[in-house]
Amino acid sequence: MPTYLLNGTYTPGSWARMMRIADDRVEAANDLMEALGGSLQSAHWEVSGRAVHAIVDLPDSSSATAVAAVLSQSGAFKNVDAQEVLTQAQFTGSLELAGDSKKAYRVPGQTVLDDDSSESAGRR
Repeated sequence: MPTYLLNGTYTPGSWARMMRIADDRVEAANDLMEALGGSLQSAHWEVSGRAVHAIVDLPDSSSATAVAAVLSQSGAFKNVDAQEVLTQAQFTGSLELAGDSKKAYRVPGQTVLDDDSSESAGRR
């Protein structure tokens, strides 16, 4: 199951509410992840107190988008974003795949630039 890093910046109203009622944000977040077929691995708050970061497992990018939408529409956050993150093995596999497929891509217009460089070198 893909892993995502969720980042959210709380609104001032959310901070005021949390200071009055310190309820369990982790439990609420995990309930949302489970409703979408995923789970919350961990949640971390910045020392600066502006944002929360969570590592979550979700079935796919549609589920991650749904989480961001639910959290955004709640009004508790100024912004929410979700990014898929890779393990070392997944990252290494991506680099190998890129190495294997790089010959298939040529920068559009590169041929013209290469031809211009060749002509310039020939005039010297």
